[in-house]
Amino acid sequence: MTLNGQEPDWITRWQRIARRIRVPLGFCAAAVYLVELWRHAPNLAAVAWSLALVLPGLWLRGYASGYVKKNRELTQTGPYAWTRNPLYLGSILIAAGFAVALLSWPFALLLAIFFVVIYVPVIASEERFLRATFPGFDQYCQRVPRLIPRPWRAQTSVSTGRFSFSLYRKHREYNATIGAALLYLSLLFARPVLSGLVHGLR
Repeated sequence: MTLNGQEPDWITRWQRIARRIRVPLGFCAAAVYLVELWRHAPNLAAVAWSLALVLPGLWLRGYASGYVKKNRELTQTGPYAWTRNPLYLGSILIAAGFAVALLSWPFALLLAIFFVVIYVPVIASEERFLRATFPGFDQYCQRVPRLIPRPWRAQTSVSTGRFSFSLYRKHREYNATIGAALLYLSLLFARPVLSGLVHGLR
């Protein structure tokens, strides 16, 4: 397959691969999660410490969703004044938090692979679109890092903007909080259910 008579570039090829393996990789992550949950009971201290990552991740995703106007403007306000991808950074924090809660290196490794395979091509594709759509994107990139904020470099040249609850509701970011709550419930209660199912099959 070619694009405008040319061979597809690495972003296009990688996106094609990512689309094919995204669902299988998600099922693999769920399977590893259940196996690790079956192998050892959750450590309550680790679960508590995981909140130090999960709660900021949820807050960051919710906060960012109240500013972003997808495909309509180049958002540079709120958390977008500090990182170009606050939604993805929030997702990374949440995923890392649950890896900590589970105390599982295999699960953490699989999440890292998932990020590299899925998020890297998505971010590259989005940056290509933003660069082609908004003339000020390159200047924004010079000022704001792609992912990890630099708090020692205040973005005083960018307006702080205003958080919009209507945008938050439109993007349905509350679903992330619901999903996190269900995962924590599974950490606390799924293992007895799994044990009962396994013993019932014996």
